[in-house]
Amino acid sequence: MAHYSRLYAIVIDVPADDHAKTVTFWEGALGQPIPRVEQHPEFHGALLQGHDMLFLAQRLGDGRPRVHLDIHTDDLEAEVSRLEALGAARLDRAGTWQVMRDPSGQVFCVVPDKPGTLNDDNANRWD
Repeated sequence: MAHYSRLYAIVIDVPADDHAKTVTFWEGALGQPIPRVEQHPEFHGALLQGHDMLFLAQRLGDGRPRVHLDIHTDDLEAEVSRLEALGAARLDRAGTWQVMRDPSGQVFCVVPDKPGTLNDDNANRWD
């Protein structure tokens, strides 16, 4: 079945003790506020000015700092299967999204987007 997907978010994952100073740093570096995401209080985020890309700072319970990317899709299972065929592997299911690892070991997430959000103008269509 045809579906859409796009690279949509850059996520900085940081330990809880470093989260506030990381948010402050990136607000200064990007020149814009990065408010707390009400639905997910472990995140601060904002659309990047002049881009159709989201920047997020995620507070980790544990783990080392890292950067990961989020791919948004209108069909989670179809997109995860497509990426597996390219060599990715499923790691964990976290809420509504799928955590994966690319062939080189980099972690990324596949996130379902709201119906009707993705289309030929802002995403890739996969038949």
